[in-house]
Order: sequence, then C-alpha cells, then structure tokens
Amino acid sequence: MKQKKQPMRKCSGCSQMKEKRELIRVVRAPETKDELQNVVSGGEISLDLTGKKPGRGAYLCKSLECFEMAKKARRFERAFSCKIPDEVYEQMQRELEESAKEAD
Repeated sequence: MKQKKQPMRKCSGCSQMKEKRELIRVVRAPETKDELQNVVSGGEISLDLTGKKPGRGAYLCKSLECFEMAKKARRFERAFSCKIPDEVYEQMQRELEESAKEAD
C-alpha cells in the first residue's frame, strides 16, 4: 500500500520545514460581525493543539526556544497582520509549557 504524503510546514521560530504533525498551530480566530457589519468579536490568538480550530494559522515547533525566536522577531504579528499584546504571548507560553509537561 502506498504511504500518504505528509504536508510540510515552516516553523515560525527556526524557519525549518517539518511535517505538519510535528508542529503546533497558532491560530487567529475569524472575526464575527453582527447584521450591521460591526465587528462583535474575533481575532483572538491562541495555540491550537488539535489543529482543528477555524482561522488563519501559523506553525511552531514544540520548543520554547522557537517560541522565543518567533516572539522576538515578531513573526506572529507579520503572519496575522495585527499587533499582539504581551498578555497573549504570556498565555501562549504557559500553554506551550503545559503541553510540553504532558508530553513527557
């Protein structure tokens, strides 16, 4: 039986191409609008450990070093075309640390 080809994605931190399943997805949720086309909510940025959340995605290795490199170079801000507050970075770092502990 022929093996299925795995999609490749680039890490936002180290810029290495890796298989999609080896990376963590960082997602910006789509904006929701009311009937007057006013933005009600959306644009939240979070880690998507399942890889199934809707929205624009960027990928990251499962290491804190890659997260720090991406944060320092503002690669998530470029990928999502928006300013990201420090609180969001802190929350993502905590989630990344927790997922690393669960993997061990």
